[in-house]
Amino acid sequence: MATGKINVSVENIFPLIKKFLYSDHEIFLRELISNATDATIKMKHLSTIGETDVEYGNPTIEVKIDEENKTLHIIDQGIGMSREEVEKYINEVAFSGAEEFLEKYKDSAKDTGIIGHFGLGFYSSFMVANKVEILTKSYKDEPAAHWICEGTTDFTIEEGEKKDRGTEIILHINEEDKQFLKEERIRELLVKYNKFMQIPIKFGTKEETLPLPEDAPEDAKPETITVDNIINNPNPAWTKQPTELEDKDYKNFYRELYPMQFEDPLFHIHLNVDYPFNLTGILYFPKMGQDMNIQKDKIQLYQNQVYVTDNVEGIVPEFLTMLRGVIDSPDIPLNVSRSYLQADGAVKKISSYITRKVADKLKSLFNNNREDFEKKWNDIKIVIEYGMLSEDKFYEKADKFALYPTVDKKYYIFDELLEKIKDTQTDKDGNTVILYASNEDTQHSFVEAAKDKGYEVLLLDSPIISHLIQKLESSKENISFVRVDSDHVDNLIKKEDDKISKLSEEELEKLKTDFEKVVPKEKYSVQLEAMDSTAAPLIITQPEFMRRMKEMQQTGGGGMFGMGNMPEMYNLVVNTNHELISQILNSKTEKKQERLIKQSLDLARLSQNLLKGEELTAFIKRSFEMVK
Repeated sequence: MATGKINVSVENIFPLIKKFLYSDHEIFLRELISNATDATIKMKHLSTIGETDVEYGNPTIEVKIDEENKTLHIIDQGIGMSREEVEKYINEVAFSGAEEFLEKYKDSAKDTGIIGHFGLGFYSSFMVANKVEILTKSYKDEPAAHWICEGTTDFTIEEGEKKDRGTEIILHINEEDKQFLKEERIRELLVKYNKFMQIPIKFGTKEETLPLPEDAPEDAKPETITVDNIINNPNPAWTKQPTELEDKDYKNFYRELYPMQFEDPLFHIHLNVDYPFNLTGILYFPKMGQDMNIQKDKIQLYQNQVYVTDNVEGIVPEFLTMLRGVIDSPDIPLNVSRSYLQADGAVKKISSYITRKVADKLKSLFNNNREDFEKKWNDIKIVIEYGMLSEDKFYEKADKFALYPTVDKKYYIFDELLEKIKDTQTDKDGNTVILYASNEDTQHSFVEAAKDKGYEVLLLDSPIISHLIQKLESSKENISFVRVDSDHVDNLIKKEDDKISKLSEEELEKLKTDFEKVVPKEKYSVQLEAMDSTAAPLIITQPEFMRRMKEMQQTGGGGMFGMGNMPEMYNLVVNTNHELISQILNSKTEKKQERLIKQSLDLARLSQNLLKGEELTAFIKRSFEMVK
């Protein structure tokens, strides 16, 4: 038996000290299984290139709990180590055996999927164990080695009794970490981190019922056998070529990723690129509706099929973090815990690629089956509109598939919309005015007034539409968006000079004074307008600019001068050519005049869903009194 001191490579371990190695103790199991996977893949590679005549076979990685002895075992059938290799790779902290292997076999091993980069994964064991043993035997015909360390720089190493190639790590679990001796806890970690590892992972056994043969007698009972419980899928869908998969395979994999999701995704995007970086994955568009909240089931990031995180900001463009699925890339730089992403040039290229790939897929779906794309629009528009706002390259491509639906359920891309409305909705100054509603029901009377004029009215109801409208107006020439309830219909698209009022200047001045006596000044600004006599006598509007700025501030940014916190203010537009307004002006008593103004105001408020509570009760009571 020999003893020695572990040689800590200060140069390599220094950045790890700054990060306190691993912040989450549960990571140890992922690291040890990653090491076991590396060892097994190395064995396969050497066998494949003829470096050894040792048979690769069908190796597994086994995880075992010995609760009585308070030990956790991770056993692989990989390349193993000789005593000299243990002293080199284990005793010299931060010397990465994976990196040395890749350098030695760099021409033939570049696509093997070997994981290790830092040489520190093994030492995560000491976060949960007060003693760690390594029993290992190299694939070469050399004696086995038995290494023991109790969490200090002292170790012992001697010849071992292991007969089969591979490595067994034995963790003597600390009292405070005994949760890692519980079957349900280990199963939880294996499913979380190792669900798609490349080598089958055995964790206990399970009972399996064999199907009966077709010619079995009626009273035959199926046989139940005990089999290895393999907890992972070594060949997940994203590792395959798109040509190998059908639509049902993608849906089945979605269920595998998110077993608690009961709705099928709308469609998927298969990512597969090997130059200038390596990236595979599958992204799914779920039904989004109007919900912009961060969802529970997020995109999962893997590195060579090892789960890293579901925090993919910086890799996936922000607007696509609302999607679901998997991204796997060995080219994404990670720190030692593989938990936090470091931004660099490769990541930026990956982000741009994903943006382009999603845009191309959406365009393809639109071109190939526009009718189906239109049916799905309400479920995906939030993602697309958010992308148009946040990514300029996506915004440019979206012109070919972003839809603008009307209240009559017609769908146009932007160029089609302009072509449709340019003759009827161009104002006297040559600007094309795009009318829209945000709520078809509450703005129904305004929508109908616009339609009666022959105008198209869009239905734009997403929570970020004010931001998108602002961007569209600033990037496209001679267009403006106006909500249908922002003014009376004749003012929405100015075609000619103002109409002439039937009232004299004196009458107009008296009328405004009469209204301002009754109408609450803190909520309404009284405006007199000469309109068609058939138009409504009173219309409540909210100025487009002020309303839009308030909405933008309420949904994040864009608000000006604290408008998001300002009280609601409306314009009360009085149609001076309407017969009712003449009656109000010529009322015989002040009491009757006040009553008519209140009733007319409340009717206008009712049409805008602004009459509620005590004021609604008063309106109903007054209405009954007036019809007696």
